[in-house]
Amino acid sequence: MLFTDLKLIEPILRALNEEGYTKPTPIQEQAIPFILNGRDLLGCAQTGTGKTAAFAIPMLQLLTKPYAQKPGQKNIRALILTPTRELAIQIEESFNAYGRHLRLKNQVIFGGVSQVPQTQALQRGTDILVATPGRLLDLMSQGYINLKDVEIFVLDEADRMLDMGFVHDVKKVITKLPQKRQTLFFSATMPAEIQSLANAILSNPEKVEVTPVSSTAETINQSLFFVDKNNKKSLLAHLLQDANIKSALVFTRTKHGADKVVKDLVRIGIKTEAIHGNKSQNARQRALSNFKDGTTRVLIATDIAARGIDVDELTHVINYELPNVPETYVHRIGRTGRAGLSGMAFSFCEQEELPYLKDIQKLIGKSVPVDMEHPYHIELHLQKSSNNSPAPKSNNNRNQNPGKRKFHGQQKSKNFSRPRPE
Repeated sequence: MLFTDLKLIEPILRALNEEGYTKPTPIQEQAIPFILNGRDLLGCAQTGTGKTAAFAIPMLQLLTKPYAQKPGQKNIRALILTPTRELAIQIEESFNAYGRHLRLKNQVIFGGVSQVPQTQALQRGTDILVATPGRLLDLMSQGYINLKDVEIFVLDEADRMLDMGFVHDVKKVITKLPQKRQTLFFSATMPAEIQSLANAILSNPEKVEVTPVSSTAETINQSLFFVDKNNKKSLLAHLLQDANIKSALVFTRTKHGADKVVKDLVRIGIKTEAIHGNKSQNARQRALSNFKDGTTRVLIATDIAARGIDVDELTHVINYELPNVPETYVHRIGRTGRAGLSGMAFSFCEQEELPYLKDIQKLIGKSVPVDMEHPYHIELHLQKSSNNSPAPKSNNNRNQNPGKRKFHGQQKSKNFSRPRPE
């Protein structure tokens, strides 16, 4: 199927052609006709499947219909609610791209920056608003935003909303929406709480599920590295000596940990920046821009960026620390292997992270292969889980004391392997 087969209007087809898009992804192929027909939609799809275009393209077309046009209209006609600033910005960029030949205005609002430019833009009028929950409720309470004319509401990354504690805010927003509206609900996973929320806000929805819930893309080659906690930074430096790692998105669990890894890598001459909640919005956008254009080779991120970063041809994701929520693993590694391209996902695992690994492998339904061909390998063993999935095994008979191994690399990296005083 081609986009020309989806009954899209010429200005949108022209924009898609300019973007180089001719064939829709499975979720786009299935979702776009339902949305164009005005149906509510429940979409369950892993990250990187083209979900944003699946709702942005038909929404743009619906909002161009003559009956929806109101001269002098300033109120918002479509609302997209999303959990992170990065994702909100990228969604707005998608609307800009696909709607470049349409006379529709869109605006993005999020916290962490001055509200003045946002409120000024809102006062000029917008058709489509992309927002994070906190800033949206704030500006609603100040009287800058009225949702009474919203025709289409999108709740994106619903399970991430739950993880980040935004569900109460989402429910507050929903009470301000018209009863008569089209609602599009997207989530990468469908735990019971999310299914309950979907049931409450959707009316006789069509369901689109393009991949098994919580699965990892087949285009991603996953590897597991057993390593002592004190040798993680040395292992990271060792891996980054490989010139084939053109770009690497590295995940830590904490903001402090992210900043510490940046300092360690910068010390040995690897261009690295961090993106997390303590950074200003300008700093985060600058770091992301530098990573996208190749100025920065390594970007260190906390899970605030697990779904909000969309980088073309990202070659590697590295879990410096395993997430304690198994679904987060799927979202993290989904930053690579997108749009049919291949990608690599490396995950470091220390003794205390074995329970996290067990949960991850149970969720994805398979064991991640263990890579023992590195100078910091240690022997760790998982007990077999209740679903009888095999635990990773190692038959390596080499000396397993990483402290006694020679580090294969340049002198700078060798010095880097010495533990720093805490």
